[in-house]
Amino acid sequence: MEGFAALGAEIKVDGRFYHLKARRLKGAEYFFTTVTVTGTEAMIMAACLAQGKTVLKNCALEPEISALADYLNGCGAKIKGANSPTIIIEGVSKLSGGQFTIMPDRIETGTFAILAAAARAPLTITKCQPAHIESLLAIFKKIGISYETGPDWLKIKPANKFKSYNIKTHEYPGFPTDLQASFAVLMTQANGTSMIHETIYDRRLLYADMLTQMNANIIMCDPHRLVVSGPTGLCGKKLTSPDLRAGIAMIIAALVARGETEIDNIYQIDRGYENICERLNKLGADIQRVD
Repeated sequence: MEGFAALGAEIKVDGRFYHLKARRLKGAEYFFTTVTVTGTEAMIMAACLAQGKTVLKNCALEPEISALADYLNGCGAKIKGANSPTIIIEGVSKLSGGQFTIMPDRIETGTFAILAAAARAPLTITKCQPAHIESLLAIFKKIGISYETGPDWLKIKPANKFKSYNIKTHEYPGFPTDLQASFAVLMTQANGTSMIHETIYDRRLLYADMLTQMNANIIMCDPHRLVVSGPTGLCGKKLTSPDLRAGIAMIIAALVARGETEIDNIYQIDRGYENICERLNKLGADIQRVD
């Protein structure tokens, strides 16, 4: 809202509604006090058709932002610096249509990589961009999980033993908050003690209690930090997915665990991982959907 106001929009807050209006937005200089992905993307889109030049500072660096800028530039926008903290947009009078290929989902790539490592199973992930998950792969190298990469593929090799590792979530290119829950599951199988520190979102460690029910050795330090000790043998339980990323972590834990696990509230998992049951079953999993 502050960014839109800086571009000249009139903003009115009315209960649960935001009312925004402007005859035409005008270019401005705006500094993000908090690094924000969707905030950066929203301001880029708004500035494309604003009159004059817009300079955005302290922008997020996620590759999705560069992909959005590439698409908009292909439609006639004038955006520079989309892979840097400062982005400059020269407003244009109109945009045309265009064609674009959606980039691979880096979070899904990282999730499958963690699944393979936790299950100690070989897995080749295709149609991905390993460079987008370098923070995870760097940790894999440190803890003893071997892998190979190509331009658009990643191969995870099974490791009988691997070490624990502390993580602290951070904006890209740091460790992604969206891989934090899955990494905690991986650490239940690691040798040693690791700390998981969530710095991006509140209430993102709600899954810890469910992993504890599955026999994980987890101590909750505070709402943002937990300590995982491993390796521990997980066992199947009846669980409820608290959110999208914790939900996929529950699936990884269930595949590693002995016995049967039932996971409720799975619509959130489907939202982020298309045809997840069918794809995992092709890898040898035994997953069924039940009403």
